Amino acid sequence: MKLGIVTVLYHSDEVLPGFFRSLTGEPVGFARKLYVIDNSPSSSGTEMAQALSLKYGIDAEFVFNNANLGVAKGNNQGIDLALQDGCSHVLLANNDTEFSDDTIRRLIETLAGGAERVATPKIMYYDDPTLLWYGGGHINAWTMRTPHYGIKTIDRGQFDRLEYVGYAPTCFMMLDAQVFQSVGRMDEQFFVYYDDTDFVWRMAARGIRIRYVPNSVVLHKVSTSTGGDRSPFTLYYTNRNRIYFIRKNLTGLQRVFALSYLLLTRLPRLCLLPRNLARRSWRGVIDGFGMKIPKELA
Repeated sequence: MKLGIVTVLYHSDEVLPGFFRSLTGEPVGFARKLYVIDNSPSSSGTEMAQALSLKYGIDAEFVFNNANLGVAKGNNQGIDLALQDGCSHVLLANNDTEFSDDTIRRLIETLAGGAERVATPKIMYYDDPTLLWYGGGHINAWTMRTPHYGIKTIDRGQFDRLEYVGYAPTCFMMLDAQVFQSVGRMDEQFFVYYDDTDFVWRMAARGIRIRYVPNSVVLHKVSTSTGGDRSPFTLYYTNRNRIYFIRKNLTGLQRVFALSYLLLTRLPRLCLLPRNLARRSWRGVIDGFGMKIPKELA
């Protein structure tokens, strides 16, 4: 069996040393290869990743795009390379994460029997490892939100039950390679944000469940590459992609309710934002209504 680890770089130089240190443990019984897709305008991240892979003896392949093609496109590039190399499993992993040898091993063990096809860990804040960022989650299609269980609460083991969850972010997700034959690839129109929600939604439509593995733990340096949740970049893409997701995936009353909820909740929030941020938010909403809906994804 072979594990392909896909990570997408974008101004990631600062976090790469910790990420590569986390990859030093080799999963027992698995060959492993890292696929580094660099969307940065400079090749410094690729060069650093090459040096770190040599330092830690990590088999790696590098793609420098010389442009920001989006995390969805970057993940697809890495997934395609992993499948071409015959990887039986693929781990999508943000490089702003750190973890122990047991983290990957426990996800592999969950999928090794073949009964499970997707596994996700418990995710903690890197700056305060006692606080949960993700202890499971679900998709609320009526409001088009993806609540994380326990977010910003102290971890006392209250989310330590092995169970199926309705939502998991692809910042650290392990998948049986056959999932991509059933579901296809990431929808590259999302560029960033909600691409994982869309992928999870499509998995669920095909009966593929996500197993939450709480004894597999990741530390996440949240929003290190996009400027935080109040940056113009984040406000634009979260609003645009939420509209796009609703139009693409929901129908009937659920679609009408989700769109109405989004628009009505934007108004009071926009009044509290500086003018430049309010403009970017509304631009995202408008552009979300203008995006073309694909028939299917190869």
